[in-house]
Amino acid sequence: MKRSMMLCMLATALASTSAMANADLAKAKNCMACHAVANKLVGPAFKDVAAKYAGQKDAEDKLVTKVMKGGSGAWGAVPMPANPQVNEAEARTLVKWVLSQK
Repeated sequence: MKRSMMLCMLATALASTSAMANADLAKAKNCMACHAVANKLVGPAFKDVAAKYAGQKDAEDKLVTKVMKGGSGAWGAVPMPANPQVNEAEARTLVKWVLSQK
């Protein structure tokens, strides 16, 4: 019983740390210069991105490409610039985090 409880506590701690680490990665890669979790800045709020792409099977791959190469037209006139400082693994981590926002 004690072991099960400890495993649950450890899993919860790791999940919390992972979510925070992804927010830290977004800050480190300058995502937060144009985006926020809940409010539109220059670009859309991450929760709005998550809502727009919810249920789309190709959303993760599409957004990973957009993070790395940039894009335009999906959210208005302001284009998203390419982010050469973000590698594919980091982009995938960021996109998974963004898509998990509610």
